[in-house]
Formats: sequence, structure tokens, C-alpha cells
Amino acid sequence: MFSSLKVRNYRLFFLGQVVSNTGTWMQRIAQDWLVLSLTGSSAAVGITTALQFLPMLLFGLYGGVLVDRLPKRPTLLVTQAAMALTGLALAFLTLSGHVQVWHVYLAAFAVGLATVVDNPARQSFVSEMVGPGQLQNAVSLNSANFQSARLVGPAVAGLLITGVGTGWAFLLNGLSFVAPIAGLLLMRARELHVVQRTPRGKGQLREGLRYVAGRPDLIWPIVLVGFIGTFGFNFPVWLSAYADDTFHAGAGAYSLFNTLMALGSLAGALLAARRGTARLRVLIAAAIAFGALEVVAATAPSLWLFALLMVPIGIAGLTVNVTANTSVQMATDPAMRGRVMALFMMVFMGGSPLGAPLVGWVTDAYGPRIGFVLGGLVSMAAATTIGLVLARLGGLRVSLGWHRGAPRVRFVPRTRTEEHLATV
Repeated sequence: MFSSLKVRNYRLFFLGQVVSNTGTWMQRIAQDWLVLSLTGSSAAVGITTALQFLPMLLFGLYGGVLVDRLPKRPTLLVTQAAMALTGLALAFLTLSGHVQVWHVYLAAFAVGLATVVDNPARQSFVSEMVGPGQLQNAVSLNSANFQSARLVGPAVAGLLITGVGTGWAFLLNGLSFVAPIAGLLLMRARELHVVQRTPRGKGQLREGLRYVAGRPDLIWPIVLVGFIGTFGFNFPVWLSAYADDTFHAGAGAYSLFNTLMALGSLAGALLAARRGTARLRVLIAAAIAFGALEVVAATAPSLWLFALLMVPIGIAGLTVNVTANTSVQMATDPAMRGRVMALFMMVFMGGSPLGAPLVGWVTDAYGPRIGFVLGGLVSMAAATTIGLVLARLGGLRVSLGWHRGAPRVRFVPRTRTEEHLATV
């Protein structure tokens, strides 16, 4: 389960990210709650989320082109330092009592700009640290790392918000970037797996898009995470609205929801680390389960039932993310990995500028339950449709039957007669 941690460079990277990710989650919770406190609007929280991910939508592919050209470690030193300065600036404004909602919008957009390069650089740098043999394990542990921080970060943020205010969460986030920067500086360059950098040239963006377009095993997982990222992962909007409007429980409940979801996500990441391969059928099944669980949670009558449902939602959501991420990385040529992963992250994270304001408006107009149901239904529909497309491309058909007294749905190979009829 933890085999990639034997690699010294990856171990330094992993430990630095534990600290930084904890700070990042603290800032996310504090940022959303600060905006809700300043405006009283779920739509404003959605706008903040949209601004943070808008740069990925606008410039994500160009970020991938840059990452394929640049050395990864120096690039990450620059992006991590930029995000540290953003956190410290927001801390100063909040602690001095001068913060306004447009300051938070600007800070979210600035973090998004740094993420345009930082995200594909971090994703593709993993293979340089551990090599192809440990890639599945390292990607899963990265997710476990992120979700472990998600357990600690929201809890600490909730205590800070209720005890001393949101500004201290921003300050600790800014300081947390010292850890990953130190880890990058302590790495041994000679132990990295050398990847040939792409020389500067014309048409590299189009080349990356053509590469993905010609690969069904890449394009359909990317399309699926695009739908789920746009409509199914708007938890800052939904969970803050459930805590404040539906259950009237305040910042503590919002922190609890995020913590329990992180617990489920951590379990999902550790289960993914134990799997040897990333199967597309696991991706489809997890995506359908994710959407169905959101629909069920949306109708939960009590705070505690809603909170407990965050655990399986976290497991399913993280399984979707890790399985799609790993399958795309392992199927991609190393020279194309920066551009392909930039497209993956642009679709997954860049959908928020489109989905978050829409979901925020639906939540404000019709209530959190309707907004949550909408996200779950879209996720289920996308997963089912893409599952059928992949099955058809793979020469499979749906088989309905009974197994030990229970209904069973599975994909089985088509017969030659069925294949002939399908082409007529």
C-alpha cells in the first residue's frame, strides 16, 4: 500500500504536501465561510469557487504546454511560492479588518492562476520521482495525502473560525508552503527519472488535442470527470447552504460535513492504492454510485444522517478521481503527459466556473436539496451514458440476469451475430 514511499524524493514530496494540503483545506473552509458571512449568499460562494477555477478553464491547456517544456522541480518552486504569498496577503487583509468580498474574489483568482501551471506540473512530476512501476501507487497515495489533510484542515479551520477568526486560517496556510518548498530543495536531482522535455515549437497545443481525440481510452474518462466536476463536485456551495440554511448549525456543522467526507475519501484513496490497475469499469461503477448517493443525501431528513452519508460519497468521489487520473496518466506518452494532464485538470476543475454559479443560483432559488439532487442526477446520467459508449467501443453488451436470488447487471462480449447487426 505504501511502496512508493521507499523512494526518497517522493517521500520528501509527500511529507511537504501533507503540511501544505492541510493549510490549503484550512483556507478553503475559511474562504467559503468568510464569503458567506460577508454576503449571506450561496451564489457568492459559488462565484468564489468559479473564480478559483476559471483560470484553469481559460488557460489550462497552455499551462500543460509550458509544463511539457519546463523542468518540473523549479517550476513547482515558483508556483508554490506564489500561492504562499497569496495566502499571506489575504491573512493580512482579514486580520487588519480591511477585508472585503472582492479581496477574496481576487485571491481566489490569483490562486487559480498559479494552479494552471502547478497542477499539471505536480501530476506529471510524480512519474519523474517514482517511475512507471510505482505510478499507480504514488497517484493513490497523493490522493490519500490530500484527503488526510482534508480530515485535519476543516477541523482546525472550524476551531479557528469560531475561536479567533478566519484570518488565522489564512496565515497558517501561507506559512504551510515552507514544507513543500523545503522538500523540493532537498531532493536529489540525480535520482529523478529523466523525461525528455518538449522543445519550443508551433502547434503543440493542437498536437495535444489531436492526441487525446484519437484515443477513446483517454477522451471518455476525461469527458466523464468533466461532467462530474462541473455538476457533482460543488460541495462548497451545497455543504455551506445545508449547514447554514437547512440545519441552522453554523460553521461547526460545515466543518463536520467536510471532515466526514474527507474520511470517506481517505478510505477510497487507500483502497485505490491496494489495487494493481485502474479499470474503466470501476470508474463507471463508482461514478454511478457517486451520483446516486448525492440524490439520497439530498433528501436526508436530519443533520446526522446527512453527515454520515458524506462518508460513502467521499469514497465514491475519490474512487472516480483516482481511477480516472491513473488510467489517463498510465495510457499517455511521457512527452505528452503535461498537456494531457492539463486537459484532464482543466475539464475536471475548470468546469466549476460554469457549474458553481448555476448550482449556487439553483440552491438560492429552490433550496439546497434541489441543487444537490440536480448534481447527483447529472453525474448518474453522464456515467451511465459513457459506460454504454465504452462498452460499445469495447465490443460489449449489457446483460441482465439473476445471481443468487438478486438482480445482476454486467457487460459481456457481443456475439458475432450481434456485432454484424450493430453495423447494419
